[in-house]
Amino acid sequence: MFIHLIVFGASITLGLWDPKHGGWVDRLKTYLYSDDFRIKIKDDFIVYSTMNLGIGGDTTNDLLERFDNEMKQRTSEDFERSQHNIIIFAIETNDCKYSKSKDDVMVKPDDFKKNLNTLSNKAYKYTKKVLFIGFTKVDESKTSPISGKDKYYINKNVRQYNKILKDFCQDNNTLFIDMFDLLSKKDLEDGLHPNSKGHQKMFKRVRDFLLENKLIEK
Repeated sequence: MFIHLIVFGASITLGLWDPKHGGWVDRLKTYLYSDDFRIKIKDDFIVYSTMNLGIGGDTTNDLLERFDNEMKQRTSEDFERSQHNIIIFAIETNDCKYSKSKDDVMVKPDDFKKNLNTLSNKAYKYTKKVLFIGFTKVDESKTSPISGKDKYYINKNVRQYNKILKDFCQDNNTLFIDMFDLLSKKDLEDGLHPNSKGHQKMFKRVRDFLLENKLIEK
């Protein structure tokens, strides 16, 4: 039996700055395919099909625009019928990025909340196993602004949007993995994206959460 694990996100999801292992999502894929992760339910072996749908620069606006088409390309009768499938939204910091003014964020807080609600409702049509991954902090010495660009990422905004996301998940009984406290400056390649060590930390937190909440079972 195939269980599909689909991850929507941006450049961190895509695995930027982890060329050898492909980022935390590909590390998770490797783990699920490894000899250390063999599971059997009755007479059927379970195979996890992990799909990395990260696109650099995406906001929740962009995720909404492509969600239906992405799912349409990957759904089948088996997928739609199975509630064992997993959809992960790895919400990254692009929503709270700004240019020039701190109030000029890419996605306003109220719109961000609406987007979370819409994405969640869409995902639950495919599976009961939906979860959101929180924001990672940034190194403002390198992201305020981004070198050579009029783009700013600051932890005040990151913290605000992460709280909005966390509160949304709590209010709607949706699973949430907090990442804000996980990475240090040493884990960030360019102040924004994790390096290989940072991706390894993210992979371990996601893997352990999935196992502890029995979203995947050995």
